[in-house]
Amino acid sequence: MLLDEFDYTLPPELIAQTPAQKRDFSRMMVLDKSSRTVEHKHFYDILDYFERDELLVLNNTKVIPARIYATKCATNANIEVFLLKKKSDNLYECLLKPSKRVKIGTELRINDDVNAVIKEKEADDGKWTVEFLCSGNFDNVLPKVGNIPLPPYIERNMTSDEYKSLDFERYQTVYAQKEGSVAAPTAGLHFTPEILEKLREKGVKIANVTLNVGLGTFRPVKCDNILEHKMDSEEFEINEENAKIIEEARLSGRKITAVGTTSVRTLETVMQKYGRIIPVKDESRLFIYPGFEFKIVNKLLTNFHLPKSTLIMLVSAFAGKDFVFDAYKTAIENKYRFYSYGDCMLIK
Repeated sequence: MLLDEFDYTLPPELIAQTPAQKRDFSRMMVLDKSSRTVEHKHFYDILDYFERDELLVLNNTKVIPARIYATKCATNANIEVFLLKKKSDNLYECLLKPSKRVKIGTELRINDDVNAVIKEKEADDGKWTVEFLCSGNFDNVLPKVGNIPLPPYIERNMTSDEYKSLDFERYQTVYAQKEGSVAAPTAGLHFTPEILEKLREKGVKIANVTLNVGLGTFRPVKCDNILEHKMDSEEFEINEENAKIIEEARLSGRKITAVGTTSVRTLETVMQKYGRIIPVKDESRLFIYPGFEFKIVNKLLTNFHLPKSTLIMLVSAFAGKDFVFDAYKTAIENKYRFYSYGDCMLIK
């Protein structure tokens, strides 16, 4: 299965640089897998596509301000430190940019109160262990020194007070609870507290899972044959209360809608490993591409994804590659906004 099969051309002006004025005013393309039809709606219309007792599964992970701008103490050269995973207090697995001249023992200056030192290079390609030096726990100062880790296709100022405030609020779901992600589960960005409450009033059940979004979600595929791609692991958890809600819905045959590809991968990983939904804390390396047999997810809410990404491969597996790429073509023709801050699609 070739990588080029998942390519498409997107006019740059359709890449959303800022969020919609209101979360639920984003446009929503509704794809019907059985009739292969497309409707053009807005996210606030989502109530029309749920019946009583259906289940909505959210990823309640919270984005940390993972991008830190530093300088090397020895040369004053600029370096970006991108947090990937907390290993212990003040010790993180990171990406460094640029990393060619980085060595173990290199000291970094972040501000007057916070420094860092590079401790070791990970066995995995491109990852380093960095220790942050400050008084107390680094977690307490991270919001002051870190920036929201917007993806590189958002090409604008990210550190001015105006934009920093905007991104701290809007690159986060309204139901985010558990810190640990370095990218937002963007399909959930469209929900408002009012929409969630109206869904509950309609009798829709809501459950939470937690998958901390990391390299497994956004690392690009670099091999021509996608079957050779190896997913990075991402930590996830389903607690006892939510596992019971999801498993009861599955056993009773009620429709289960996953909000975002991360929720899909969490649910399908647990089903693949255990054959049912159980309380579990584990890691997922699940790579979903066409031919995958979905065991639990019936409907999917998702944003529009980058070409050649594992995300567009997952959506292609769920709805059919030809149907998905026809829908993307339609979205481009109708000037939908793409990627993290863009519009969404509901696949049913």
